[in-house]
Order: sequence, then C-alpha cells, then structure tokens
Amino acid sequence: MKLRIKGDSLRIRVSPSEVARLLEAGRVEETIHFAPESGACLTYALEHAPVRQEIGFRWRPQRVTVVLSSDKARSWAEGDQISIQGSFAVRDGELAILVEKDFACLDESHAENKDTFPNPNRGKVC
Repeated sequence: MKLRIKGDSLRIRVSPSEVARLLEAGRVEETIHFAPESGACLTYALEHAPVRQEIGFRWRPQRVTVVLSSDKARSWAEGDQISIQGSFAVRDGELAILVEKDFACLDESHAENKDTFPNPNRGKVC
C-alpha cells in the first residue's frame, strides 16, 4: 500500500493482493517508523465497514484510517472503477481523500510493476 500526503490531501494506492486482503479481512495497514522510539511511527490503514457514506476516515494520534462502505469497496474492487474519492471539512479548509488501484508503470520496470493492476493506457500512443 502506498501513501501520499501533500498539503490537505491524502492518497492511498493499493495493489491487487491488498484489495483481495481488504475484501477478505476487512482491513489492510502499513506502519512507517521514523526513529527507534516506540511512538515515532505512523500507521495508515484502509478498511471497509457497513456504513452509509462511500468513504470516510478516522484520525487518532499516529493512526490514519480510511473507511470505505462495504458495498462500495466490493463494487470498486470487482469493477473497472479506478478510484474512490471524498472530501471532508477540517480546521482551515478541506481534506481530500483518494483511494485508487495501483497500476503498472508504463516504462515496464519489473520491480515497480510487481503486484499491480494492468495499466489501461498500455500500448496507447501519446
């Protein structure tokens, strides 16, 4: 799972195996450690739950969880839809959240393309 944070936007990219785990287990997560101390880390997660809204989030110190509705997670995972997005009011504006399938790089670098979705632009000429 890849996490990108830029300003008030958060983007999560997930691989096919992570999407499968999300559907099976209900949650996938990663932790990044910044120093040897136990609290010097950030855990980010994607989960699904039987909720009304298509996408939501929870924040706790050192934890960020993006929550998809179970119905939306399943239809997104099994269909052609690339991403799910939403935005939420925060202190000084809006937090944008994007969850998307991780596509293979078009340069066909094998290390980066391991466990990715087939790129829909493969073979197209610019």
